[in-house]
Amino acid sequence: MPMVVIASSLTRWLTPTPTSGLGERSVSVSGSTVREVLESLFALYPQLRTYVTDERGALRHHVVAFVDGTAVQDKATLSEPVSVNGEIYLFQALSGG
Repeated sequence: MPMVVIASSLTRWLTPTPTSGLGERSVSVSGSTVREVLESLFALYPQLRTYVTDERGALRHHVVAFVDGTAVQDKATLSEPVSVNGEIYLFQALSGG
């Protein structure tokens, strides 16, 4: 199953535990596209959905995802394939000047 690595900046949106927010988490979930993998992740952590995706299901502008080291280009459809042993790295983008 694909692995989703959730950066420490996003772990505060996971189910509250004494260690929430204290480092990245890795979760194995099913799916063959970025959207399918994220839907499996949101089934485990529903509170993460509204922070990561907007009302249309697209990645929010402040969230970045990489599939096996390559940035997800289509943040709207999330149709990039993910292999069975693939890894999605999900983190909060930084901005400012």
